[in-house]
Amino acid sequence: MESLLCDEIWLEKEEELKNAVENSCFFKSKEDCEEAFEILLNKEISYMPKIGYLKFIKENCSIENARFKAIHWLIKSQRRWNLSFGTVFGAASYLDQFISLNKCQGWKYWMFELLSIACLSVASKFHETSPPQLLELQMEGVEHLFESTMIQRMELTLLETLGWRLNSTTPYSYIELFQWRINSLKSVNDLLLRILLDAKFLEFRPCVIAQSVVTCISEDLSPLIDDSCFNNFTRLIPQDQKDGLSKCQRMMMNKQLLIEEFQELITSEVFNYGPSSPVTVLTMEQHDLCDIPQGDINYISNANKRKRER
Repeated sequence: MESLLCDEIWLEKEEELKNAVENSCFFKSKEDCEEAFEILLNKEISYMPKIGYLKFIKENCSIENARFKAIHWLIKSQRRWNLSFGTVFGAASYLDQFISLNKCQGWKYWMFELLSIACLSVASKFHETSPPQLLELQMEGVEHLFESTMIQRMELTLLETLGWRLNSTTPYSYIELFQWRINSLKSVNDLLLRILLDAKFLEFRPCVIAQSVVTCISEDLSPLIDDSCFNNFTRLIPQDQKDGLSKCQRMMMNKQLLIEEFQELITSEVFNYGPSSPVTVLTMEQHDLCDIPQGDINYISNANKRKRER
């Protein structure tokens, strides 16, 4: 059997293997990165929400609040299950695209919860090698417990709405190109996640957000990138986006406050997803069947979750 093995150095620890995968990059030369950058630029518009989406959610406070809670839960789930950043940004992209296409006016909060779970489930299947099970995704942070069949039907609705196009270009897509050159990657990702929560940044294209984040963080963490590779890509950003680039950077001037607020948010009680006892018990005290306006998807309402006493 040993003769069948290649002469390789095996990574025995799962954590070492995960780090090796996360730190790997297919684009190790400037030319390759430029080509990949241009590909992302060319397709990012087709994955953005419809024009007027920011205005729409600002005029509908209930939808804006539901979006914030959904993104908040996505970030919490990413940390709980140690999902990739590509998963959480992909799920957020699906969420915004779906809302912009369907408007979702008149939706109740449980409907947005169902949509959030479907977005994360689909994104996990697309980005992760071992995605969490549907029941696992609902262990913490949601107010309703949904049947697997219902989530799967919502997934199908989501996929059909998106035209089965899941390879979204997000701000993290650009950061991912250069992660092998970026120092203090955690600071960049923390700011990206905090911006993801803030709906006002939806007016900017992903490339603008990515470039602005690196520029802002670089001021405090210079040298953020070990060469001028990323900074040279500013010239590749479309000329009509240069004003947006300046505006976005100005909005990030309070970046340190944003990071501090985000760190306070993720360490607050709402992000404390460890149960008070070794076992978390789910109880379903009320079972109501309702319909989503666009279909007859059933759901289980008010599946209150409680933890066993020590």
